[in-house]
Amino acid sequence: MAGPDAGPDKEYLVFYADGRARAALAAVEHAGGHIVTTDTKLGYVLAKGGGDAFVDALGSDQSVVGVTTDREIGFATTPAAGALSTAGALASGVRGSLVPRAFPDASAMRGVVGEPLAGRQWDMKMIGADRANKKAPGTKKVLVGVIDTGIDGKHPDIAPNFNRALSRNFVTDKPKDENGDTLDGPCEVASCKDPVDEDDEGHGTHVASTIGSPLNHIGIAGVAPGVQLVNIRAGQDSGFFFLKPSLDALTYAADIGVDVVNMSYYVDPWLFNCAHNKADSKKQQLQQRAIITGMQRALDYARNKGVTLISALGNGSTDLGKPKVDSSSPGYPRGDEKTRKVDNSCLNVPAESKGVISVSAVGPSGRKASYSDYGIEQNDLAAPGGDASEGKGSSATRSILAAAPESVLRSTGMLDKSGKPKSATVVRSCAGGTCSYYQYLDGTSMAAPHATGVAAILISRFGKPGKGGLTLAPATVEKLLYKTADRRACPSPRTYTYEVFGESDKQTCQGGKSKNGFYGHGIVDAWKAATVKP
Repeated sequence: MAGPDAGPDKEYLVFYADGRARAALAAVEHAGGHIVTTDTKLGYVLAKGGGDAFVDALGSDQSVVGVTTDREIGFATTPAAGALSTAGALASGVRGSLVPRAFPDASAMRGVVGEPLAGRQWDMKMIGADRANKKAPGTKKVLVGVIDTGIDGKHPDIAPNFNRALSRNFVTDKPKDENGDTLDGPCEVASCKDPVDEDDEGHGTHVASTIGSPLNHIGIAGVAPGVQLVNIRAGQDSGFFFLKPSLDALTYAADIGVDVVNMSYYVDPWLFNCAHNKADSKKQQLQQRAIITGMQRALDYARNKGVTLISALGNGSTDLGKPKVDSSSPGYPRGDEKTRKVDNSCLNVPAESKGVISVSAVGPSGRKASYSDYGIEQNDLAAPGGDASEGKGSSATRSILAAAPESVLRSTGMLDKSGKPKSATVVRSCAGGTCSYYQYLDGTSMAAPHATGVAAILISRFGKPGKGGLTLAPATVEKLLYKTADRRACPSPRTYTYEVFGESDKQTCQGGKSKNGFYGHGIVDAWKAATVKP
């Protein structure tokens, strides 16, 4: 048994080397811990043990490749009906950023062909989705998994395509973190586990809407308005995405026959996961190795079962092939951050994991967005993500418009008592007597779902009958995405100077027109995907 100085028991994910399961189980017991369960699909043990002493003992065993705490799930305090997280904006990952400037909202635009707010969707015009919608809208036989903060399945512009029966929530709200500071805020339900058709943050709803808002004469249309949307929630209300829910989400997506998943986040608490960084403690190194190993195994499991994997690249304006400093990790609990040197051996997960298609963001002009990460090795595709600061001044209309949960807008003070938007970033559309809300956001989080929607079109066209409806090998989807992308060359000169709010930032693009660090293989093209021959 563990000694008295070992600390209280916590749950840990212990990843074992290939073929070393028995040895790892023995190591857990030898270190004074006990087994809770074993996941043979992904090669890890969920074990309980006594704090740092337990981790140190496991880290010395050759059968163990990584160890990290299984973040304590939420617990019920005093539930507050309708209460939301007071943690504010999403705290981590490659999330869309709010742009609280520019023009007040207007009602549904007149003279617009298509959905009422189609005139605001410059992004769909850029990639030809407005035309593709009519020719190849996608089919209900295609399942798109949204691994995010949830989906507002009751939103009028999502509900027709939302598959509630298959949707799952793999997180439980946690009102406060280990330091007693607000994390997710008061629970909305007694169990602290939100229903599968709720999104108390709004990020996942925006992503889902971009992928597949239907053609229903309400609001907007997504890239693939005919597909099914499955909420596979892995993100906390506060915006943190921890390892275990991400593993569960990917495994579940694979097992039910999901065709493509969108991952607009990174796995907390490390922006860059370094397996052997001398600036990190042994415990921190083991944690990062666990994230690298565990996510790669989950991604491989999903891809081998036919799931195409698409991720946002990141919002750090960073060349991911030449990262130098990480000052935001570990990002949980808040306040634990430190500044450390990093290099190209350190990975942003899942964007830099193997088998993942990573997407950078462009603004309305087609220029790589100033905030978007880039990299010749890391960037596979580009897509509209918005750039409110592109051009003179700042305008929300240069961002991406998609569905937003009314409850989130009310809780954050963006609507008045009558429901009228108070923020320039919010749009209310009441076409046909049904009112629904939309929000302008920027980010590679917004770019990735455009690529996911295009992938869904390709699977709808070329997929064969399989589990869940249709199936198409991820390698084939990837090949078709690259084949149909609109090639973009690096700017000339290659080092581009961004001027954002009075500050200059130089970013250098490497590579040729067929593949480069700013645009990858090019900007996704829904029209080409709808018309390309096999």
